[in-house]
Amino acid sequence: MSNAPQPQDPGQPAAHPEATATVAHEGSAPAHAEPNVFGLSAPWFISLAMVVVIAIMLWKKVPGAIAGALDSKIALIRDQLAEAEALRKEAEALKAEYEAKSRGADKDRTALLDRAKHEAEEIVAKAKTDAEALIDRRTRMAEDKIAAEERSAIEQLRSTAAEAASKAAARLIAERHDAGTDAKLVDQAIKEIAAR
Repeated sequence: MSNAPQPQDPGQPAAHPEATATVAHEGSAPAHAEPNVFGLSAPWFISLAMVVVIAIMLWKKVPGAIAGALDSKIALIRDQLAEAEALRKEAEALKAEYEAKSRGADKDRTALLDRAKHEAEEIVAKAKTDAEALIDRRTRMAEDKIAAEERSAIEQLRSTAAEAASKAAARLIAERHDAGTDAKLVDQAIKEIAAR
């Protein structure tokens, strides 16, 4: 479709319905005039009201009150920031302190473990030597007891043997010797004792 204007018949309606014209009628009312009071229109009243409000605000020192409120709020925020900075520094100091304590605790733990291992080794070595000494002592006690039992058994055996020998000798002497032979033996024993 082309945008070029097309010729119109004078008896035909307009090709563009959105294009309308206004026609002035005779005897119509004149154009409306703007309302005003004391010769001031609405924009002037608005401006005057704003000037009055601003003047009242300046007279009642509202900007000073707003500035004071803002200054107190700024001071409060500054105090809070200073407090937060102090708390941050304190937290950093505590963190550094605890990190140092942690490193110290790690060193202490390592030293404690080393000392405990060394003490455990000493205890094991002492227990080993004590056990060996106890075994040696018990062995000696057992050997001494065995030796004492052997001596006791030997002594008992000797005394039993001596007793049996003396009984046997007494029986043999009683069976083979008479009183005359006994007298000879006694005299001979006396002579031997005197010769010594």
